[in-house]
Amino acid sequence: MGKKRGEINAVLPTDLTIHKGEIFGLLGPNGAGKTTFLRMLSTVLTPTSGTASLNGFDIKAQPNAVKKSIGFLSGNTKLYGRLTPRELLDYFGRLYEMPGIQIRRRAEEIFELLEMSEFVDQRIEKLSTGQTQKTSIARCILHDPRIFIFDEPTLGLDILTSRTILNFMRSAAETGKTILLSTHYMQEAELMCSRIGLFHRGKILDIDTLEGFRRKSRKHHLSEIFLDYIENAH
Repeated sequence: MGKKRGEINAVLPTDLTIHKGEIFGLLGPNGAGKTTFLRMLSTVLTPTSGTASLNGFDIKAQPNAVKKSIGFLSGNTKLYGRLTPRELLDYFGRLYEMPGIQIRRRAEEIFELLEMSEFVDQRIEKLSTGQTQKTSIARCILHDPRIFIFDEPTLGLDILTSRTILNFMRSAAETGKTILLSTHYMQEAELMCSRIGLFHRGKILDIDTLEGFRRKSRKHHLSEIFLDYIENAH
């Protein structure tokens, strides 16, 4: 920004370690900077300072290696409307240099896992919001990465589609996958996350388990805890 308006930090310095098999929740309101933070981790954006390591790869020095080892789902991710989900996975599988037989086997596993069988051969432009979101998730998990970065994966979805996606995340974590889940749904964070980072105005205010936050704040619901942190941060 210009000197008269001053410098604006979209994401302030953040120290964060997420463990194998963990579902870590990044909780904050829209506009808090969560998406910018996740885009930097996924190498879509380059941070002006600092760095991060994912699967041992540096996001600045080794961006291509990072991309191959993560699955990143963003609300702004666009799909090719004229393709079917089956054709889309075949296309991305080839981009990941997966053998054809591996693509087909993996795709069938995902179709069953995400309950997609009834629409895998329909054009994506004809799909519902929930079906399109499942297709987006199928794309980002096709290459079986070790880390999943999900930015608001259940936003605007019906309860049945949301349940399918949340169940997938639980199953993935149980197999040792690491999941970074960004959400502004308090109940979703309470149910899913082993630890939660409270994100506000470009920085993480605190990181703890739900029980840890309850002990600190003497409040029970995560919504009350989060509001308490925001009030004290001003």
